[in-house]
Amino acid sequence: MNLKSLRIITGDIKRLVPFYESVTGLTAQWFTEDFAELANGTATLAIGSTRTLSLFGEGIAEPASNKSVIIEFLVDNVDEAYERIKALVPVVVQNPTTMPWGNRSLLFRDPDGNLINFFTPVTLEAIQKFS
Repeated sequence: MNLKSLRIITGDIKRLVPFYESVTGLTAQWFTEDFAELANGTATLAIGSTRTLSLFGEGIAEPASNKSVIIEFLVDNVDEAYERIKALVPVVVQNPTTMPWGNRSLLFRDPDGNLINFFTPVTLEAIQKFS
C-alpha cells in the first residue's frame, strides 16, 4: 500500500488553492470548479470544496476544523522557505527550529487553520532517512 494523496475540504477553494500554489511553488490542476490537485510526482495534495461532500455522504467532513493532522512538506532549505513565505501565511506557529529527531522545521497554518510543516533534515541520520 502506498499513500498517494491527502485531501483538504474547504469552504473557500478559490482562496485555498492559490495559497498552496504560492507556498509550494506547484501549479494546481483544476478538474472542476470544486476540485483541484497539486502534485509533485510522489504525492498529491487534493483540495475539494464542501460541495464535493455530497458525493460521499452528508456530514462526513467539516472544513476548517482540523485539530490533529499536520501536513508535511520536505523542502531543500527551511530557512530560505520561511523567508519566501512568511508574508503569505496567516499564522506562523513555530519559526524554523531544529527538532530532536534531526529535522529543522517551520510550522504554520493555512487560511483554513490547517497545520503545515516545512522541514529539512539536518542531522546525518535524518538526511540518510530522506535520501
